[in-house]
Amino acid sequence: MITDNEFSRIVSYMMKNYGIDLSQKKVLVSGRLENYLVRNGYANYDEYMAKVENSPDGAAATDLVNVLTTNHTYFMRESTHFDFLMRVALPWAKSCAARDKDLRVWCAASSTGEEPYTLAMVLLDYFGVEHNMWDTRVLATDISTKVLEHAVKGVYLKENIDPLPAKWKQRYFKKQNNDEYCVKDVLKKEVIFRQFNLMNKLPFKRRFHIVFIRNVMIYFKDDTKYDLIQRIYDYMEPGGYIFIGTTESLDRKKTKFQYVQPSIYRKQGN
Repeated sequence: MITDNEFSRIVSYMMKNYGIDLSQKKVLVSGRLENYLVRNGYANYDEYMAKVENSPDGAAATDLVNVLTTNHTYFMRESTHFDFLMRVALPWAKSCAARDKDLRVWCAASSTGEEPYTLAMVLLDYFGVEHNMWDTRVLATDISTKVLEHAVKGVYLKENIDPLPAKWKQRYFKKQNNDEYCVKDVLKKEVIFRQFNLMNKLPFKRRFHIVFIRNVMIYFKDDTKYDLIQRIYDYMEPGGYIFIGTTESLDRKKTKFQYVQPSIYRKQGN
């Protein structure tokens, strides 16, 4: 059984290093970590956390993030966003990037890959025969190495890809067996997966036209959330669009982003 002190130690570590607030998630923390501790021979949570804190880049620390971060996602999740992308955001972005044909899209919480692959399919559809003249690769980042490994492999259950249009399933997925399908290379090459902690300094050289950061800031405290939002704002093209989860919102008094419609905001500019 996890003690209050052990729980507080884990909460403090996750908040300090990743901005993730688990202070109301004691059942989740103990439920997810208990079996891990037993499997790996730790006597208690304090022994495990001592190893994590002494080696923040080590395997134990990586496992902590992988075990405690929630990664629920699916293809075409919150589909209204992709409709808006096709109708409004991409026509603007295409016009904005017409000179160098470099359209920059960041999926900042990629999880197991369903969201960035959906974005890539939308982009391929939108640009059509012009696509070969453009660089529209999606940068997809996540803090969890475990989900990124899944995303790079690109293997999904048949039931996971069932919601996709038939033409996408035929064009971008290859049947492996009766239960599983694998993303074809033609789609894989359109997504660049990288491990990244959103609390770190943003390392990008060029500004983004479109950012998807959906259903991750619900785990952040307000000051952490708006600090991140400001840093993203600074790394976006004027007029660029940011998409957050449909259950999330931004306080317009705390951000420079302009409200467009629920869960969609825009940087001031052209």
